[in-house]
Amino acid sequence: MADEKLDTKIRREQIAETAMQIVASQGIKRLSIAALARRIGLVPSGIYRHFRSKDEILDAILDRIEQRLLANVEAARAEAADPLEILHGVLIRHVRFIREGRAIPRIIFSDDFHDGRPDRRKRVLKMFRQYQAKLVELIRQAQQQGKIRAEIDPEIAALMIFGIVVPAGILWHLTDGGFDVTRHAKRAWTLFREMVQPRETPQINNCEQ
Repeated sequence: MADEKLDTKIRREQIAETAMQIVASQGIKRLSIAALARRIGLVPSGIYRHFRSKDEILDAILDRIEQRLLANVEAARAEAADPLEILHGVLIRHVRFIREGRAIPRIIFSDDFHDGRPDRRKRVLKMFRQYQAKLVELIRQAQQQGKIRAEIDPEIAALMIFGIVVPAGILWHLTDGGFDVTRHAKRAWTLFREMVQPRETPQINNCEQ
């Protein structure tokens, strides 16, 4: 029974991942049970054993996006203790996430994905709010350690990090990978860090005349 459950989990992940590949190359409208079955090498009934509909597959894709976003934060935490460096690690992983997941903007910003499903729009918003909350937590930790100025609003700073990757990701998508999102992120991070770090207090020369 345990092996059967494991096989089911692996097959569901395979189907969701293949569905993302189809969406990335052809868009949501071209995603179908038949196309999935052909790509994986199954008969359509093999897909229906794991998902009842295309809608369920799209929900599974959203599950994967959410898991990867939150996993990026935990992976960055595991690699550094400095909250500012953790934020940098999150940014780098987010860029990698964009480059490896061309299906993501086609899903998140697609009317076809949200049409008739207001619950999905709410879920996407909740997902990004959770992600933002983790960034806010890191920014507050950096403020407590004196790495980011205390007067900076953590929520605004977190949105600024979003602002580094989201427009760049859209440009990368619209140019079919022609926009160098990695180079942009590196330069934008340098600017962000300079903006938020404590300013050096100028030294006053009290030498007697």
